[in-house]
Amino acid sequence: MKPLEVALSEYGKEAYPGTKTNPEVLKYFTETGYTFIHDDETPWCAAFLNWVLQKCKIDHPNKLNARSFLEMKHATSTPELGDIVILWRINPIGALGHTGLYIRENKNLIWILGGNQNSTVNIRAFPKNQLLGYRSLAKI
Repeated sequence: MKPLEVALSEYGKEAYPGTKTNPEVLKYFTETGYTFIHDDETPWCAAFLNWVLQKCKIDHPNKLNARSFLEMKHATSTPELGDIVILWRINPIGALGHTGLYIRENKNLIWILGGNQNSTVNIRAFPKNQLLGYRSLAKI
């Protein structure tokens, strides 16, 4: 399967509000080796993308921070459907970020299929000025 197909198969899975944990979200951590995570309140966009890439047998950083995907080879300025998108959050030079799979873009927005987008796996638009980089999966 391709990453986009695997990610789409998880569409709609969401973190539970409150103290209850969705085991479907928890698997993104446990199946990639992060067995010490026991809740779906931990930021999980990177865990989701690691899980997707692992299912596709694609090398990935397997770290829980979104910016770690900048370590992947094959940077591109012309992303294709299903490539990796890495964004900054709060501060462009800070540690926080967001990551997912490229769907499309226009002048101001990038649509990403990702996890932990409003606590759900979905497609959502993000401001293009938060872009840190794209990584091509077509070359892998």
